[in-house]
Amino acid sequence: MGAKNGTLTIMVGAQEQVFEKVKPILELMGNKITLVGDNGAGQICKIANQIIVALTIEAVGEALLFASKAGANPNKIRQALMGGFASSRVLEIHGERMIMRAFNPGFRVELHRKDLNIALTNAHALGINLPNTAATQELFNACIAQGNAKLDSSVMIRALEKLANH
Repeated sequence: MGAKNGTLTIMVGAQEQVFEKVKPILELMGNKITLVGDNGAGQICKIANQIIVALTIEAVGEALLFASKAGANPNKIRQALMGGFASSRVLEIHGERMIMRAFNPGFRVELHRKDLNIALTNAHALGINLPNTAATQELFNACIAQGNAKLDSSVMIRALEKLANH
């Protein structure tokens, strides 16, 4: 949908003269186009983005689960948090999906898991640990085991609720 609407954020790895040559074509699909470095840097940026989004979805899920288990209204908690430092597009969009139980795919669990697999494989090759990415990957694995591979990543709330018996 983003490509059709011309609203994608595009992260490009290329030589500057190549980037300038293809930029008009990219502008047909996106409105935020950034040259982030040489060949391969676009993929690195995309994976960094997916790490941040996945871990933020997980954090929003934990926060809303905590609120619900403690007896507070998750919708009111989310509304309050939207006015503070915790505000984010993930809290806004995925938090609402979690509360409304609206898991029609925006970005499917199976695709997010694939991206985190790429992140963890590359982290291993670099000799670094990404412990929270690995934990979030396991929650996506649980989502898939529960039959939710084709649903939106916000369905992670169900895996968290199952762990909390809530």
